[in-house]
Amino acid sequence: MSHPPFVHPDEIRARFSSAMSDMYQAEVPLYGALLQLVAETNCQTLEQSAELTQHLQQTGEITRLSMERHGAIRVGTAAELATLCRLFAVMDMVPVGYYDLAPAGVPVHSTAFRAVHEASLQTCPFRIFTSLLRLDLIEQPELRQQAADILAKRNIFTPRVIELIAKHEIAGGLTGHETNEFITQSLEIFRWHNQATVSAEVYQQLHDQHRLIADVVAFKGPHINHLTPRTLNIDAVQAAMPKHNITPKAVIEGPPPRHCPILLRQTSFKALEEKVAFVSSDGHFVPGQHTARFGEIEQRGAALTAKGRNLYDRLLQAAQDQLQVPANEKNAAQYMAMLHEHFRQFPDDYPTMRTEKLAYFRYFPTEKSLKEPAASRLNLTLDELIEAGLIQFEPLVYEDFLPVSAAGIFQSNLGDKGQSHFAGHSSKQDFQRDLGRDVIDELQLYEDTQQRSLTACALALKLAPLSL
Repeated sequence: MSHPPFVHPDEIRARFSSAMSDMYQAEVPLYGALLQLVAETNCQTLEQSAELTQHLQQTGEITRLSMERHGAIRVGTAAELATLCRLFAVMDMVPVGYYDLAPAGVPVHSTAFRAVHEASLQTCPFRIFTSLLRLDLIEQPELRQQAADILAKRNIFTPRVIELIAKHEIAGGLTGHETNEFITQSLEIFRWHNQATVSAEVYQQLHDQHRLIADVVAFKGPHINHLTPRTLNIDAVQAAMPKHNITPKAVIEGPPPRHCPILLRQTSFKALEEKVAFVSSDGHFVPGQHTARFGEIEQRGAALTAKGRNLYDRLLQAAQDQLQVPANEKNAAQYMAMLHEHFRQFPDDYPTMRTEKLAYFRYFPTEKSLKEPAASRLNLTLDELIEAGLIQFEPLVYEDFLPVSAAGIFQSNLGDKGQSHFAGHSSKQDFQRDLGRDVIDELQLYEDTQQRSLTACALALKLAPLSL
């Protein structure tokens, strides 16, 4: 007796991403307006730039652009984090990178669950930035214990989704019917619940410590707090948002505008003030308000090497040191001018970035190389093959996140009244212990993708292995 075939994890991830986007659009209609604005901007940008269109076609990114999303959630316990790790594994999403946001005033540390192979990313680049609340950073011992007790009582997973996760781990996959169930059951984890699990008094105590602590502890589960489409021109979106009755944050996070984008630039609209109900001592519900969910937009550029990241970090820090205070509505223009000036030191063309090993690239054989006899290129180096027009290259898109940018988005939407920093040290080992596995080094993933493209070029051109 034959068994139904398993659904490929890439397909499960794509369907889950689409279903989550539909759910969030129903919950936050302004997100739908944001999607429309981004789609219109992307079409206009492609019409105006044949060079960009050719680049996206060469890398395959043009087919994934409209489906590109990243989500963000916050969980409260190690058990929640570890089970989410198992859940995302069903969709072939693994934890990549470690982000400690405490130094920037946000009491969490995080990872990004995503696919890792370039073929899977082209099918569906959905990623979820997942933060774990650091209860150890709550100053008051009584409040810290109270938050832990509240979180210990909740269960964010349905019994059926746990069964399906276990089925996947034992059988090695899910059938079509099981996939449908898995997606439906998984969405319940991330759905918005307007009934808090605590009283207004407890909520306020948590809120006074940090708004994000109240958001994590006081509700039934880790509601998706934003979904982020990818734009090709974030400056155009930022300028157009007010015309669509969307109020953007004052400053775009990340590097300044460039001809050759690098890493990640992000903006958002302000978090929504939503009606919620708190639990009273007599079991009734008391109306109140909570601010958590917002809309975010991102523009992704080239993935930088360790050398490139060091230069980027130094230039960004220099601009922030020169400004001396956080960027806001009043000094936004001044800060952008400082960013532009400092980032003159970062090359803004791909050949130089490649030569100086500041970014990662994918390599492709050209049509010319496939037509020429193999003997004519046997002894050429990679640089000589490129100069001869036999191999071309495109930057690898940055698939990950930036701690400073994430903290900037959090703070602009959660208010600036929290602490400017939290005492304590980066706790990667603790995070990995709670996660149940090590996080993957994102730089190694880019290195692997780059090398696979060189290997493919060598095979196509019948050459000895190529190296940088």
